[in-house]
Amino acid sequence: MPLPPVFYHYFRTPLPYTRTLLLQEKIHQIQLAARRSSSHHDILLLLEHRPVYTSGRRQTEQELHAERARLTSIGAEFFIAARGGQLTYHGPGQLVGYPLLDLARTSPPIGIRDYICIMQKMIQSYLLRTHEITHVPSDNTGVFLDPVTKIASIGVQVRHRLTTHGFAMNVTKEPLEWFAQVVACGLVDVKAGCITEAKGKNVRVEDVVPGIVDAFGTSYGRDMVKLCPQNAGELGEAILALEEDALAAGGWLKAPSPT
Repeated sequence: MPLPPVFYHYFRTPLPYTRTLLLQEKIHQIQLAARRSSSHHDILLLLEHRPVYTSGRRQTEQELHAERARLTSIGAEFFIAARGGQLTYHGPGQLVGYPLLDLARTSPPIGIRDYICIMQKMIQSYLLRTHEITHVPSDNTGVFLDPVTKIASIGVQVRHRLTTHGFAMNVTKEPLEWFAQVVACGLVDVKAGCITEAKGKNVRVEDVVPGIVDAFGTSYGRDMVKLCPQNAGELGEAILALEEDALAAGGWLKAPSPT
């Protein structure tokens, strides 16, 4: 039996992190309930966030108390996430992908390590095919342009073989100044890079979405179908509500505030 398609949706307005996290959780619950009758859909959410720093589940509130105060003072939100990895940044100019997939659809099921490896190779393949940007191998998770420049990060969570969280790829220069405020992913000697710098010309986030969708489908062996929220029932209503919230939130800081 061929695998069903993955339905994808691209949000054109940067989203507040906590509301997006709630959307992922809602989709997870919908998938979990519908899986009993094999009627659940796999989803890929593509988006930008409003400026936010997030930590991984291995870091405690006590460890991050001072960082929370400092980073919120420069104009970003701060949130302790349930994904793997350590402190990182998300914001405008960075394409974030949240695949919500059932890893048990294949036989045998995809293991978590293989799932992450495919995701990493998917980003590497997209950068090479679309932008002629080559990566360098690294012992660290993510995609590197050279030993000290990281262009994409990966942090996932898997529960009941259903995935949440995912990847983030820097497209424009806007995220770089925010990244410079922290030791991202615990890598002391690593800085953030982006497609615009690597190419030497401006690239917009919306420009990379079609290529990432194609690369994702090829890498995971799935057809990709654009989701129509108006016809997607409870899931579509949640997506449209989040888009309304994003528009109502208004503008955001383009660079960190001086401390």
